[in-house]
Amino acid sequence: MPSFDEVLKEAGEFGRFQKRVFFLLSQTGITFSSLFASVVFLGRAPDNFWCRIPGAAELSDRCGWTLEEERNFTVLPLHLGNESVSGECERLDVTWDASAGCTSPLVLRGNHSAGSPPLAPCHHSWVYAQPHSSIVSEYDLVCGNAWMLDLSQAILNLGFLVGAFILGYAADRYGRILIYLLSCLGVGICGIIVAFSPNFTVFLIFRFLQGMFGKGTWMTCYVIVTEIVGSDQRIVGIVIQIFFTLGIIILPGIAYLIPTWQGIQLAISLPNFLFLLYYWVVPESPRWLLTRKKGEKALKIMRNIAKHNGKFLSPHYSEITISNEEVSNPSFLDLVRTPQMRRNTLILMYAWFTSALIYQGLVMRLGIIGGNLYLDFFISGAVELPAAFLIIVTIDRIGRRLPFAMSNIVASVACLITAFLPEDIPWLKTTVATLGRLSITIAFEIVYLVNSELYPTTLRNFGVSLCSSLCDLGGIIAPFLLFRLAAIWLELPLIIFSILAAVCGLLVLLLPETKGISLPETLEDVEQLPSHFGKCGKKRKHRDTNSYI
Repeated sequence: MPSFDEVLKEAGEFGRFQKRVFFLLSQTGITFSSLFASVVFLGRAPDNFWCRIPGAAELSDRCGWTLEEERNFTVLPLHLGNESVSGECERLDVTWDASAGCTSPLVLRGNHSAGSPPLAPCHHSWVYAQPHSSIVSEYDLVCGNAWMLDLSQAILNLGFLVGAFILGYAADRYGRILIYLLSCLGVGICGIIVAFSPNFTVFLIFRFLQGMFGKGTWMTCYVIVTEIVGSDQRIVGIVIQIFFTLGIIILPGIAYLIPTWQGIQLAISLPNFLFLLYYWVVPESPRWLLTRKKGEKALKIMRNIAKHNGKFLSPHYSEITISNEEVSNPSFLDLVRTPQMRRNTLILMYAWFTSALIYQGLVMRLGIIGGNLYLDFFISGAVELPAAFLIIVTIDRIGRRLPFAMSNIVASVACLITAFLPEDIPWLKTTVATLGRLSITIAFEIVYLVNSELYPTTLRNFGVSLCSSLCDLGGIIAPFLLFRLAAIWLELPLIIFSILAAVCGLLVLLLPETKGISLPETLEDVEQLPSHFGKCGKKRKHRDTNSYI
């Protein structure tokens, strides 16, 4: 009775069928990365806004002023009294005289008759030259409300975090493709509601839900791809992340062509409805079906894979074996129950947290150098493309562990050097910081692959989702860590990044090497993976199993 890996080898480990499924599911990376980074363009600071004085709207309508004329009449009195006041967060504590002529708008009526014009804070009276260009102008996220923009991104990351737990668990219990399709539907529906939210509270609620479902699409499609290919082809787990980078590169083009934030939001949300068509072309993971004792369905899918790959399964393949391990609902205790699983889980959780925190920190740091927002964002995304190619060239030749460790060490050294380079050579600081960005991107992409290879099938989706939830925690902390520490010393965040990356580089050396090894099916398989002191690349022998017809 053949094992699943034996059947997969005969059906084709990466034939026409797997390539088609890989290409289709990879498109999820484009929409997910667009959602991930969308706040950069959804939350653009308005170029021109000011606080309207009570009574100004009526007088402006009566006089037929343009917005620029009204702004001049509003802000000029502030400059006459105090040149440091911009008129954005404060206004004159007066009302315009409704009887004043349109040619003499400076005739004011207030409680102060002498001295500097009295000022008052602005409350929901802002006027924007482009009122629907971003959520900042849509929901008045300026001045004292500016922190709410940070909250919107934190809420999205919180959605990612919750989605990793809930949908990761659901995918292991109810199936990969079912949760993937439901998540795509959720992202699309929530994205539309976000675009037409009547207030900021509704916006936050459905942005959280969109983040939750978005994480479900990305993690589940990744697991499906890695489970339907052979052990020698799992490099597709790295290649699929090129599509994540493509989303980063495409996003500024979308934002440049679409002038409103609602249009951008719809452009990155509506494609998820197209993914629902995958119901007819992407099957359930046969590995998962076997763990749920659905051998007949798994064999039927394998025969279909063989047919599309131009191959034919042997007649005696009427059964596919499955391990003796009882299938149960996964929990965190399962991830730390045995010594090897416990070590893997704790190291991977730290690696996820560190990679996300440093990655986002360096992205934000490069973004504050100014310049053209669209061009700068495009270049920052293009920097990530070489990462996947470097991994592809090295990972199947020298393994996973060494590139994983070295990328963290290089990122650590780059951050440390950048911190102490003099300010009068900004091009060199930017170049070294970019090297750190490239290195941490490599580490970030490798952790995806290694994480899926170090858990058994019954726990794989849950394990990847749980460990990667630390990525979302790092994303929440990164902006606060960066800006608060930078207020003390501009380069202090880089010192922290350097320390975190160095520790991560040493810890990942304790992980097993998974190059050329079949995906583990059981906890026992994980415990038998080559230790960090043993030889790597050796195939496990198949053990006694039960078969399901």
